[in-house]
Amino acid sequence: MSAPRAVVVDRIGLLVTNDPTLGEGPLGIVRDAALVVYDGRVVAVERAGAVGDERIDVDGRCVIPGFVDSHTHLVFAGDRGDEFVARMAGAPYAAGGIRTTVEATRAAGDDELLRLALARRDEAARAGITTLEIKSGYGLTSHDEARCLHLATGLTDHTTFLGAHVVPAEFEGRTDDYVHHVCTDMLDAVAPHARWIDAFCEVGAFDADQCRAVLTAGMARGMGGRLHANQLGHGPGVRLGVELGCASVDHCTYLSDADVEALAASDTVATFLPAADFSTRQPYPDARRVLDAGATVALATNCNPGSSYTTSMSFCIALAVRDLRMTIDEAIRAATVGGAAALRRPDLGVLRPAARADLVVLDAPSYTHLVYRPGVPLVGATYSAGLRIDRPAG
Repeated sequence: MSAPRAVVVDRIGLLVTNDPTLGEGPLGIVRDAALVVYDGRVVAVERAGAVGDERIDVDGRCVIPGFVDSHTHLVFAGDRGDEFVARMAGAPYAAGGIRTTVEATRAAGDDELLRLALARRDEAARAGITTLEIKSGYGLTSHDEARCLHLATGLTDHTTFLGAHVVPAEFEGRTDDYVHHVCTDMLDAVAPHARWIDAFCEVGAFDADQCRAVLTAGMARGMGGRLHANQLGHGPGVRLGVELGCASVDHCTYLSDADVEALAASDTVATFLPAADFSTRQPYPDARRVLDAGATVALATNCNPGSSYTTSMSFCIALAVRDLRMTIDEAIRAATVGGAAALRRPDLGVLRPAARADLVVLDAPSYTHLVYRPGVPLVGATYSAGLRIDRPAG
């Protein structure tokens, strides 16, 4: 194996470091910059023209940290386009549609599931996403949840057990029995493959006591906590997630003053999923209120077949600025360092010495073009640990 070489990403017109000690404003902007990478890590931020063993000339373009997508459901089979069309015609969104994907996922073989997930992972890389969290939740048997998570371990370090997604048909009317199954036999089967545990705290899914049981069982096995909360209406999910010390509570569409205060007083990240609100015709969260209270926020795609079938973080950023009342700078931070906070990874979402060299070269002079030119594919190249990844596998 050859020795590591110092790679210089040179002639960066505008570099977003996300470290205010390195440059201007909260994004730590450095102009006319060079980024020095060695053995997959950033070792220096310098002026353009720095010397190294290899040179990548970006010709004055903008470079930002790779997007950190802290909420996806990437391993699944089947299609729910008809459901989306019905919603666009006025049908309400309901959690029960998940069962359609469960049937298709159970019927698919491992090779098929992996092929589909790899295609989505590659699509995400081309969209500038360098880190993905991937949940299970479309198997809902011990065997199927374990195999989905096992497949996901080949795609990410951040796998999440979501057995408490919905109650499967075979447990209809026996939700408490299913929760017990999730906390015992199913948890035993998935534990070797899951870093996190999650639950869907919502009417039509699981109540607070059931979610508490699931999360505490997973945490007792060494998993970190995450929680789907307050998507379809006001409820106890956000405060439950904060109480249990979850890394993130996700959706946060309906928030009371007490919810906002709890988030602001904790290190639990409020993760917004605006593409899901777009797809389900739900109201958008008021991120401005959460940010002004001092809470940490993240943006994620929530890529899944039912309510948010997208891998475009740029789309989510544009929605966040247009409809969640975030500034462009806040949205960029939420999609990078905010997502890293939701995964408890301080070495991601930033471009400073010792951080992993995950970066995106934009075909634009500024990150503001991600919102200024919505829908235009502005990601020119994506690098993870210093290696270019925005090409299909194989």
